[in-house]
Amino acid sequence: MDAPNEQLPPGWTAEWDANHQRYLFIETASGHTQWEPPASQQNVEQQAPRAAPSKRRQYAADQAQSYNSAPQMPGPEMQQPQSYGGQQGYGDQQFQQSAGYPAVDASAPQYFTPGEPAYNAPGPGAQQPGYPQQPAYGQQPSFGQVDALAGQLNQINMAGPRGYMPQTVNLLNTPPLPVELENPPPPIQLPPNASLSPSPTANADFSYQRCTMSIIPTTNALLSKAKMPLALVVNPYPSLGDDEPPIPLVTDTVIARCKRCRMYINPFVQFIDGGNRWRCCMCGMANEVPQGFDWDDLNNRPGDRWSRPELNHGVVEYIAPSEYMARAPQPPAYVFLIDVSYSAVQSGMVATAARTLLESLDRIPNQDDRTKVAIICFDVSLYFFSMVADNTEANMLVMSDIDDVFLPAPSDLLVNLAEVRPALEALLEKLEHIFHENTIVGNATGPALQAGFKLVSPTGGKIMVLSASLPSVGEGALKNREDSKILGTSKESSLLQAASPFYKTFAIECSRAHVSVDMFLLSSAYQDVATLAGLPHYTTGQTYYYPGFNAGRSEDAIKFASEFGKVLAMPIMLEAITRVRGSRGIRMASFHGNFFVRTTDLLAMPAVPQDQSYTIEMEIDETITSPFIVLQTAILHTTCFGERRVRVLTTALPTTTNIADLFASGDQVALATFFANKAVERCITHKLEDSREYINQKLVDLLTGYKNSIMTAGASASAQLAITDNMKSLPLLVLGLIKNVAIRQSSQIPPDLRAYAQALLTSLPAPLLIPYLHPYFYSLHDMHPNAGTVGEHGLIMPQPQPLTSEKLSRHGLFLIEDGQTIFLWLGRDAVPQLMTDVFDLPSYDALRGGKITLPLLENPFSQRLNAIVQKIRESRRGVYHPHLYIVKDDGEPALRLWALSALIQDRADVLPSYQQYLGTLRDKVNGSGGGY
Repeated sequence: MDAPNEQLPPGWTAEWDANHQRYLFIETASGHTQWEPPASQQNVEQQAPRAAPSKRRQYAADQAQSYNSAPQMPGPEMQQPQSYGGQQGYGDQQFQQSAGYPAVDASAPQYFTPGEPAYNAPGPGAQQPGYPQQPAYGQQPSFGQVDALAGQLNQINMAGPRGYMPQTVNLLNTPPLPVELENPPPPIQLPPNASLSPSPTANADFSYQRCTMSIIPTTNALLSKAKMPLALVVNPYPSLGDDEPPIPLVTDTVIARCKRCRMYINPFVQFIDGGNRWRCCMCGMANEVPQGFDWDDLNNRPGDRWSRPELNHGVVEYIAPSEYMARAPQPPAYVFLIDVSYSAVQSGMVATAARTLLESLDRIPNQDDRTKVAIICFDVSLYFFSMVADNTEANMLVMSDIDDVFLPAPSDLLVNLAEVRPALEALLEKLEHIFHENTIVGNATGPALQAGFKLVSPTGGKIMVLSASLPSVGEGALKNREDSKILGTSKESSLLQAASPFYKTFAIECSRAHVSVDMFLLSSAYQDVATLAGLPHYTTGQTYYYPGFNAGRSEDAIKFASEFGKVLAMPIMLEAITRVRGSRGIRMASFHGNFFVRTTDLLAMPAVPQDQSYTIEMEIDETITSPFIVLQTAILHTTCFGERRVRVLTTALPTTTNIADLFASGDQVALATFFANKAVERCITHKLEDSREYINQKLVDLLTGYKNSIMTAGASASAQLAITDNMKSLPLLVLGLIKNVAIRQSSQIPPDLRAYAQALLTSLPAPLLIPYLHPYFYSLHDMHPNAGTVGEHGLIMPQPQPLTSEKLSRHGLFLIEDGQTIFLWLGRDAVPQLMTDVFDLPSYDALRGGKITLPLLENPFSQRLNAIVQKIRESRRGVYHPHLYIVKDDGEPALRLWALSALIQDRADVLPSYQQYLGTLRDKVNGSGGGY
């Protein structure tokens, strides 16, 4: 029967109840029935205004060698370029054309067109593709801005044509633009009606979860023919900016899951049987819609099914019901293990750590006053501090026998932060003075870890180790195995393997008890980072390394205090377990990252920090028959404020039988992340040379697969190195990986630095990993007048330059940064006015190279430069505070070589330039061999 909906008030609907032969009148927010698919919505694109230009300061026009004038925007309001010494300053188009780049009209915003692939490359001299809300001229889009576009970019063409059109480029004639690395991945083009919801956030944002390709082959044979890796890169807990919306929360504890495969309901399921059942989009099983799914608990009335977050968002969080808890949510617990041996005290580490911890007590997550803390100091003995409520003094208990560690006062060592705050503050204020005359040089890290574990294992939590020397006594004692004779040889990989089984065994015990370990290593000598980093690796922690730390240098103290303080303030997900599920035909094959694989598909994560990345290799083990597949990551965890939750990330990807689609949908950032993890895995199990060769061969295989599958045979095909436009920066990223400290061919890299770099490669999220592989290079002396000023979208960054020393000049000022280190390169012919405005010094000769804090002077150029450095330090996700080094053109050779090694397009020692590398790749793809 037809319900008289036209007679009902707005927001009401009528449904026929066949069992009782009557109408049910229901009020909903949208006016829809509970199973009627909502109408589609239109995406609206907005044009971002250009930032207004600011007046630039003029420098030393009468000097033969001076600042080149800044590139100018077209328009009468901009000053014309001035010429110094007969050299005309380039504008943006002039620069790009001179560098072999196609001209770009920066003033003309461009947009993706629904129904057309948005990542096709232009022909020679054509205009580059633009993106919605394109930043103002001269502004480098930040990853935060890119993330804000994901809702539109991930879902564009959802109902459009299924074709992925590969646009071939010749890598030999197409230099990659640095800003293209910040472009979103190719859009996901799902078939019509794949999603229940028209929401632009139905698919997980790529900042949470991204695949190496935006379309999945239906057979393993097709994947093998393409030679493309299939992997999922997950960052389940990215830090959110102030302008980013929080993750939608389902508060009614009603969780719909498939009875067979245990997938969580999501926007890609189907409702059947009049909306009473739903069909799983992974295994196809029909499931009952749970009671309460259509009920508004908050207002105690029928709810609107289509407004439920899990049917509209690819990233959603549930408040877990009691059956998801093996025990009540535990309070956050932090145990600080502080090295107080002679080297730790003399370097200033103890004083800096105590002061930072004291200043950060209000920042430690403690919303409900449940957080517990403990402090244990150690040298060759253990020093426990007993604190009780209503007492302003802490009692120190000394344990000299470290062979059989026990807790001397179990009830007063791990204590409530709020209750013992006065005693804790008093202890931290005088901690340095307690040990300031300590002359003991031994280090009992292992026994200290055992004591901390005994304290925190009943509840789980986080152990933070602050050590300034090599563990030398007790369990886990290590020996200095650094040997310069084997650096650069086939035996070097042995230094990157753990020297003692204690730390891995202990880490597995920690994982079972939901205990995570962070390592802060601050030594001026060898510390065996390769062994100690195993603890964070298996317990979802992180390693932070400060070689040559000396708090007497303010730069060292500021970096350590900044990073330690941010880690203390970071919200963490406690006692977490993670599963990644895929549709029928997709199997999770292997896992990379900081966790312990408890079973074949269950990842144990004791305390998940923000901005940590994990990579999962996938295989196709049977033919896929569905038009799209679904990948879902579920993390069951306890929040810092004591709530058990499930975070669910869902990504739907179309399937194809066309090999061209695979290449056209390749995500070069996800591929580079996969290669980085495989490189680290390979160099630990094999030799460093094997790791480099393995990554090179994988890239050659991919390029060969493209040539054999897409390119037309002939002489022209052999003369070029072809790939799709969306992956044209991948060879440069792989070259950056091969030249990275983690696996670079060299006999001069200390094993601690290598091990730390490898820890970064396997844990950094894309916004930090990509700059680490492909640094950013800016010319500052001739940057645009707007650079360093605030525009519509925040601070405007200079135009990034290609990573080659050809762009360096003898009179210029340049900045090179990789997210971990910032270099200011100064040419030897820099004019006195530049020295005065930047360093407040009369001449180039008066400047000393090395680590520095940049002065903030009363002139516009100094203020703009300081703003750019500050932006670099703050804009990316993560806790890292990069050091700033001054590198003089004729300064210390080691520092110069370190800075120049970031210019990965240049040749360095036995490592090829980018053009040489491409030539070798072309020879290998064409079967003529050749070495790298």
